[in-house]
Amino acid sequence: MVKHSGGALLPSLSVDRELPTSISAQLAAALRDLILSGALQPGERLPSSRTLARDQGVSRTTAVNVYDKLTAEGLIESRVGAGAYVSDALEQGGAAVPPVSTRNAAALSGVRPRLAQLSSDASEQYFPRIDHPEKPRSFITGTPAYDAFPVALWARLTARYWRQARSTIMRYPDADGLMDLRKAVASHLRANRGILCSPEEIFIFNGAQDAFNRIGAMLLDPGDTVWFENPGPIGARNSLISAGAKLVPLPIDDEGIDVATGLLKAPDFRLAFVTPAHQHPLGVTMSLRRRFELLRAADQAGAWIVEDDYVGEFHYAGRPVPTLKNVDTSGRVIYVGTFSKTLFPALRLGFVVAPPELVDVFHRIAGATMQGAPTEMQSVVASFIEEGHFAAHIRRMRRIYGERRKALMEAANDHLPGLLTVKATDTGLHAFGELAPHFDENEVSHRAAVLGLLASPVSRFAIGDVKQQGLILGFSGVPPREIDAGVTTLAELLREMNDQEGARPESSAAIPHPPAPRRPPEPQPSLSVR
Repeated sequence: MVKHSGGALLPSLSVDRELPTSISAQLAAALRDLILSGALQPGERLPSSRTLARDQGVSRTTAVNVYDKLTAEGLIESRVGAGAYVSDALEQGGAAVPPVSTRNAAALSGVRPRLAQLSSDASEQYFPRIDHPEKPRSFITGTPAYDAFPVALWARLTARYWRQARSTIMRYPDADGLMDLRKAVASHLRANRGILCSPEEIFIFNGAQDAFNRIGAMLLDPGDTVWFENPGPIGARNSLISAGAKLVPLPIDDEGIDVATGLLKAPDFRLAFVTPAHQHPLGVTMSLRRRFELLRAADQAGAWIVEDDYVGEFHYAGRPVPTLKNVDTSGRVIYVGTFSKTLFPALRLGFVVAPPELVDVFHRIAGATMQGAPTEMQSVVASFIEEGHFAAHIRRMRRIYGERRKALMEAANDHLPGLLTVKATDTGLHAFGELAPHFDENEVSHRAAVLGLLASPVSRFAIGDVKQQGLILGFSGVPPREIDAGVTTLAELLREMNDQEGARPESSAAIPHPPAPRRPPEPQPSLSVR
């Protein structure tokens, strides 16, 4: 640090007047960093407040405030008639020993922080989930149609909420959830999903992921066996891993999860996790026969079933298959729903319909360990449902998503024959595209991402060998013209890869055997869904 008679020069100090942070706070933070890093030594003289103000282009009052703040923190000291100095208290044993943050020290030494055994074991098994882009792009999954949401109506309902008495809107939320919302959800489920339940059986969470975390912590001991769809949803998998569960991956066929394989591998399972309305990510709807098989297996084992009905509202042909909760006569199904897909993900609101046997348990644990979801969001959603806006919104979204689904299927039929076979789906917000056997799905996904397409490979969702190879193609997040453009780009890429390998789609389609089962790739920060 260069010195002069007016005190140390501080060329590295700067302020950004575009930032919301005050100028005095910016200067104090920058000067504090210089002191704590050792760039300014104990006993070193600082420029006068007048000089600091002139050098930084701020008022002298601001400069004085900066020095006063750092003096109060013990980092600088004033000497009568001599100015301001870095505090001698920072000098230890005759030599300057600047404080070093434990975070930086750990990073430099390579030493990993000590975690609880359960968290340490779980963190090694997590699969990463990525941030969704700011603007939806072709094939993005788990993203509703932002462009079709009734923002003006939502704003009116929100404004009405804030006109209520302060004692109503500012108090702590009920840990179980706002009763108005629990009543509204119960009414909606009866009318639209055929689920007969009381408001007291419904519990509100900060999204479905929060519900999975709570269920795992409440019902599983480390080492408990869990049947899990393979491939299956990443977020739910991570939640169960966090609880110390031993996941048993079960294959998916045309009827859904393979219950027979589950009974061979782990007949004494503690819990099963399934997405029966629209299997995530393959899009299969679990058959009624397979649902009864699963319910019988759970009843015999005394196990619980978590039914993740994340897109059950969206079906496009005929009547939807009943939920597992509908046909559960033994009280084994824990039904989980979310508003992230039906409304928008920033809400962070989900709900659980607890079996009668678990209602008191949910209530006790929620009251002891949870503060509840924000009341504002709960109240606005309750009004949105009660006044009929939610039902109207769902009907409109079914029409819009139906059009986008049709656009994907038509574009795939036009551009992708022999390259990628998009499986028809009557539910959900995405479809599964099966690649011709000679393609490598991870390479295709990576090269598609370079072109701006968010098409995840099936193996990303796998926890064991899977027979399916292909891409997950979302159709809800962008309008038909962008879907068509995305399919065109993907087709060009696949044809280019064909040409590079000297293969022709016509010949590859005739290959008589499927590719060998593949292990999932090593976890890496790449494209993900949900």
